[in-house]
Amino acid sequence: MQYLYLWLNLGSFIVPFLFSFHPRLKFYKRWKGFFLGVLVMMAVFIPWDIAFTVNGFWGFNPDYLSGIYLFNLPIEEWLFFICIPYACIFTHYALIELMPNVKLSKRATSVIYTILAAVLVVALWYTNHLWYTALNFSYALIVLGIVYNWRPELFNRFFLTYLVILIPFFVVNGVLTGTGIDEQVVWYNNDENLGLRMGTIPVEDTIYNIGMLLTVLAITVYVSGPATQRVSSSSKKA
Repeated sequence: MQYLYLWLNLGSFIVPFLFSFHPRLKFYKRWKGFFLGVLVMMAVFIPWDIAFTVNGFWGFNPDYLSGIYLFNLPIEEWLFFICIPYACIFTHYALIELMPNVKLSKRATSVIYTILAAVLVVALWYTNHLWYTALNFSYALIVLGIVYNWRPELFNRFFLTYLVILIPFFVVNGVLTGTGIDEQVVWYNNDENLGLRMGTIPVEDTIYNIGMLLTVLAITVYVSGPATQRVSSSSKKA
């Protein structure tokens, strides 16, 4: 089980990577935007991750790691920010390609966005003393607001595809937080979060995932165009 975290990353990545070359999906043509999005996202999330690790807000069980570290983070944690977004953003585009007519109305999208933003604002009011909750919800709120004001139609599909993405999310994060194994791969200091778990997963992780994925998706869309726009090798920007 020493390489469990590594195998979870690679297992999440390999199938979406192989299907990226499918003649109908052609996700590889969006790589420029995707990897730029990953770099921007990592520029935010890696320093955050390092700071939280150093301060004991969360940490990693060496029994499930390769033992290779970079800036105090296991190499598996760095790979997490590449492999998991790859699998999720690929899934987002694949679902749109396979079910192009499935999307929310403009009104439904606005209602969901407003409710989600309101919940985050209220939660922040009462949890601003909890570092993980406060930073996580604040970042998600900012990204949601930017995307909603820039390209609100992105949400009429993202809110639906995110429900599907949550399925593998619960599997992978469940294992990382101790589901089905003796100990946790990633442990959390409950003094810095709400202490509410969905199984073994902190409830904040669902919002963390939104902030992470939406950052990558927004930049992918900016560079490569929306999902409804076919990407050619000569024209990649919307």
